[in-house]
Amino acid sequence: MQKATDHQIFARAASEDRAVISADTDFGSILALRDEKRPSVILFRRGPRKPMEQLQLLLSNLMVIEEFIQLGSIIVIEVSRIHVRRLPVGGTE
Repeated sequence: MQKATDHQIFARAASEDRAVISADTDFGSILALRDEKRPSVILFRRGPRKPMEQLQLLLSNLMVIEEFIQLGSIIVIEVSRIHVRRLPVGGTE
């Protein structure tokens, strides 16, 4: 999906019950504006840029964030902390 639009990425992730994983913080902003509970977005911030290092960081924290992924969340992973915001942002849940 390298050439897909943001809308196409979100639509496919939601239809296949997947999460979007990115270092592009725009995805979190776009999802917040969509006012939806799916898909979850996992963002890497202030951390490793190499894919294998990001994978290791994700895998080492997966047990902590797994439930939030299933519930619908924006999850920001940094080397020293994780921040979770439930979806929809600004919603009543």
